[in-house]
Amino acid sequence: RFDTNLQYFTNLGYNSGKHSVKFGYEYRRTTVNQFYDLGYRGRLKFLSVEDFLAGNITNGGSQFAGDSQRTTHQNNSGFYLQDSFRMSRKLTLNAGLRWDYFGVIYEDGNRFSLFNTTTQTLQLVGQPGGPSSLYPRDLNNFAPRFSAAYDMFGAGKTVLRAGWGLYYDAFSQDFFIGHFPFNTFNPGPAYNGVGASAINSAGGVASTIVAGVPIFTGFNPTTDAWTVAPKIRTPYIQNYNVNIEQALGKGMALTVGYVGSAGTKLFRFRDINQHDPATGTFPFAAFNIINQFESTSSSRYNSLQVTWKLRNWRGLNSQFSWTWSHSIDNASDLEDFIPNASQPNNSLAPQLERGNSNFDARHRLNWMFGYTLPNSTMARSITNGWSLNGLLRISSGQPYNLNSFANYNNTNEFFERPDVIGNPFTGTGGASRLLNLSAFAAPCDWSPITNFCVPGSQHFGNLRRNAFIGPDFRNFDFSLAKDTKINERLNMQFRADVFNLFNHANFSNPTLPNFLVN
Repeated sequence: RFDTNLQYFTNLGYNSGKHSVKFGYEYRRTTVNQFYDLGYRGRLKFLSVEDFLAGNITNGGSQFAGDSQRTTHQNNSGFYLQDSFRMSRKLTLNAGLRWDYFGVIYEDGNRFSLFNTTTQTLQLVGQPGGPSSLYPRDLNNFAPRFSAAYDMFGAGKTVLRAGWGLYYDAFSQDFFIGHFPFNTFNPGPAYNGVGASAINSAGGVASTIVAGVPIFTGFNPTTDAWTVAPKIRTPYIQNYNVNIEQALGKGMALTVGYVGSAGTKLFRFRDINQHDPATGTFPFAAFNIINQFESTSSSRYNSLQVTWKLRNWRGLNSQFSWTWSHSIDNASDLEDFIPNASQPNNSLAPQLERGNSNFDARHRLNWMFGYTLPNSTMARSITNGWSLNGLLRISSGQPYNLNSFANYNNTNEFFERPDVIGNPFTGTGGASRLLNLSAFAAPCDWSPITNFCVPGSQHFGNLRRNAFIGPDFRNFDFSLAKDTKINERLNMQFRADVFNLFNHANFSNPTLPNFLVN
């Protein structure tokens, strides 16, 4: 992959009386040249070493073929105007407006394609009979912002600040040429099985390797596809905050504030060809997976933030910060780097995914200090120049999902959340037993005769998204340093850094494959 970026920008400033005005323009063109030969060498599966040595392909395989070279480009433009107005000695106001146009992304060979739900076919973008563009232009990206700072008593010791701003996200070319979801190997609408450069997959795999005989045969365009919602729009987020800062003596200050945000029309994807769990049928029978990229998710963030600062008090500098927050959304990413970060458990009801964000952490505490020891008049080269520094970080754990890498719910997605039938925390303990797995069951009625689900009993599991919280994080770093002046031009520092001084073990959330259970 090669990325080429061309940028032009100009900014102007104008000061007049109490006003300080800035305005400017930016143009950016990005071109991406890449190929995506995923699975082109072929993949074979053997049940045993004996089968491998005998050349018996006992567990199938796969191979892809076709021209995967793609060249995409995008043109973006942005204008802004901002004014900082010092209304009085106590009050300063800021107001601004930005407008962004994130240009529609094009592929030089017109190899983007979209799924037409009426004709139930893939149509090449920019070709006769097909859509004219990958998605519609959005010219409504106006982003105002306002803020104010007020010296409440005129002495510079108590300052009230508040602000609100609206900010737009951008359409990235990765959204259409670089996806890697759990339910398909198709990376985006530039690689659908249509047109002269369609990506093909092998329909047959030989049972035994024989010299001179092809292993993979019957190559046909893939039946997995990507498409883009016809009414997709540019996502935006509103950021807002209010805080008060109070001086406490000469070198100390305390700030207490509320910080929040609200995301609207955020990017996500879902499978519009998901199986009906009760019948196992596709809405569009000629296709398998059809992931649709859309702007239908939302988020909310609220937090209380406290910061205490101490500066140059008898050689001590220190800062303490504590944040209590809660982040809620129904999609924490536009990509499924872990299951359900973007794609819902039930693509027919994505609103049911509302829950804790993947990155939600209720408490975050940071304390840092630097202390310069007093100098001595005796043995200065040994006793002077010493300092101590430390950094303490404590954070609550973050949420994680529990998924089954199976098709018990009959949706054809092969990552699903189970039913909860007991207490997930009974008999647990330690980093290796976060959950009691016997408290979960396949989302269906189980047949001991077939050792699988009873047909017609499949359903979506009742475990909600991000229901569990992983281990917290604790770390204290410490350093001891001594500065020695050799002469006017030469200084020497002795330094010892100890990371994680108390050797506290920090564990991550369960990662692949440990968030997938049977």
